[in-house]
Amino acid sequence: MAPEYAVEGIFSIKSDVFSFGVLVLEIVSGKKNRGFVHKEHSHNLLGHAWGLHNEGRSLELVAASLDESICSSEVIRSIHVGLLCVQPRPEDRPTMYSVILMFESDCDLPPPKFPGFFHKNTTTDTPTYGTNSNNELTLTTLNGR
Repeated sequence: MAPEYAVEGIFSIKSDVFSFGVLVLEIVSGKKNRGFVHKEHSHNLLGHAWGLHNEGRSLELVAASLDESICSSEVIRSIHVGLLCVQPRPEDRPTMYSVILMFESDCDLPPPKFPGFFHKNTTTDTPTYGTNSNNELTLTTLNGR
């Protein structure tokens, strides 16, 4: 789910792009973003893919079942495009038309920014969005004419 939709309820065509990027990373890795666990850190799948990409080790994300049947340059490009799709700001994400062109061509891709909803999957970390809640309540009273 795109950050702008989850937090503010704003939905656009760029929300679908975010979801597509998550699916690309899930397909390549063979793992779901939700509930992703790694023995070396507590990042979610997006954070794990981001870290590997920045270290030039994107191929380590590939599911073992796909390892022998892949074209490494295409998989690296797919991961890169997936990371471009999961950027937190909708205006930074490509359109689906651009995504198709990125997959079809060999042009240079812009560097992806920090992914949206990149977090650690632990309960001991302090969330970055704050710890207070307003717990607001709205009451509506119906009055006859």
